[in-house]
Amino acid sequence: MSENNNMDRRELIKGLATVPVFGLFLVKLWQKMRRDAIKKSNILSNLVQENSAPAVIKSLSDSRHLNIGIIGYGGRGSHLVRGAGFATKGWTDTVAENAKKNKLDKQFETYMTQEDLNCSIKGVCDLFDVRANQGLDASKNEIRPGAKPRSTATRYLHYTELLANDEIDAVIVATPDHWHARIAMAAAKAGKHVYCEKGLTRTFDEAIALHDIVKETGITFQLGHQNRQVEANEKAKQIIRQGLLGKINLVELATNRNSPWGAWVWNIHPKGNAKTIDWDTFQEPSPNKFPFGEEALKRFFRWRCWFDYGTGLSGDLLSHDFDAINQIMDLGIPKYASSTGGIYFYKDGRDVPDVWNATFEYPDKDLTVLYSATLSSNEPRGNRIMGHDATMQMGGQSGGGSIHGFIVTADSESTQYKERLEQGIINTKYPIYTYSPGSKQIDGVTSATSRYFANKGLLYTYREGKRVDPTHLHIKDWLDSIRSGSQPKCNIDVALHEAVACHMATESYFQGRRIEWDPKKRALV
Repeated sequence: MSENNNMDRRELIKGLATVPVFGLFLVKLWQKMRRDAIKKSNILSNLVQENSAPAVIKSLSDSRHLNIGIIGYGGRGSHLVRGAGFATKGWTDTVAENAKKNKLDKQFETYMTQEDLNCSIKGVCDLFDVRANQGLDASKNEIRPGAKPRSTATRYLHYTELLANDEIDAVIVATPDHWHARIAMAAAKAGKHVYCEKGLTRTFDEAIALHDIVKETGITFQLGHQNRQVEANEKAKQIIRQGLLGKINLVELATNRNSPWGAWVWNIHPKGNAKTIDWDTFQEPSPNKFPFGEEALKRFFRWRCWFDYGTGLSGDLLSHDFDAINQIMDLGIPKYASSTGGIYFYKDGRDVPDVWNATFEYPDKDLTVLYSATLSSNEPRGNRIMGHDATMQMGGQSGGGSIHGFIVTADSESTQYKERLEQGIINTKYPIYTYSPGSKQIDGVTSATSRYFANKGLLYTYREGKRVDPTHLHIKDWLDSIRSGSQPKCNIDVALHEAVACHMATESYFQGRRIEWDPKKRALV
């Protein structure tokens, strides 16, 4: 027993010395509880073979400076640029002040302790003047991790002009989904490496076309699923590979939100007008066209509410959970998908459902994956991987106090743990394994939407006990892969798994029938 534990015991005995009989009883009770706690903490110590978390990835020897262009500097685009080490002065001032007011608010510290990725923001393209200017501001802000910026970015009115700049090595595509394929394919053909935000594309055909262009050109492609860098997912993968859950036949994924912001009812910027927004270019790839006016402003700033520009719950939120489960279990593309849902709460003119359920079937794996989403209830459900011997709960109410960890609880009818269950070593009411990084940091996350993403592990993770933004790690992974010629964690082949699965479910919603994936024809039937 450690020195601290001995101290605890001595202090307890001293405090109970004046109540001899009852005190002795409490000491014995404390000793038993302590033994039980130690026993429980060691239940899986002989089963989990690797207990160390992923290490901080060191920079590769080839660290040549890279020039980056950002196409789409909105909410997500600005976060991606911060992941590369560039933020507006307004943002750094705000988070620095927040940190002074709340010691648990670690945004500024996390940002300033990022590794300098040895890159510059060379070009900015956004169809809204205000956001374009913010991108320029971020490119030159000296309050950043590492050295001062080498230069100020140039603003481009159209992405083709940015791609024509031979000094730009790589581009980040953070536009609405309906522009992803066109820009990413043009960038690949121009020899630019691509980081593309999820969902991969607006349509299935675009996903296949983009995949083929990336393979043909040989550029380095990364899809924006920063969950690939989350420590908890790697630990979950290890546990499942070691068979600690037994045979897995069912996975449940869930999205719960209950705020206008979480349902994509985003603010319409007061400076948004016909002079500051290039509306015609924005809607050029979309199937339906609208004149500029009040409806256009809603569609520009709340684009995820319409299938003309986005992919709904499938491409925005399911995509994260599906990719995380694919990362953990190596599922690949499902054989069948079906989905149902409707617009039951937000009667605001949108055509994207706010309640939506999808089923993915893997007959070759004897597995079904269920996804359930609502934008009108904040009840946390988390994700569950259910095996014959144990269930893994990721997030939700049973998160073991962790903001983005998981617990493993034995099944009462487990074969693997039968003896331990009979001996009382394992109690199904309590976890047999808990992974809870950063549980003391929960109060540093404030808004409901931020808490949702934090619970999914998408706001920060941990490396060697250090809090790190997974978006930063994902950008770093991409840049290191460019320099080394290796494949990043969410390369185009992995990205296609997510894209096809999500498009299968969306097509099922549109067509009202089950959709099948034909891998030989690479077609939906």
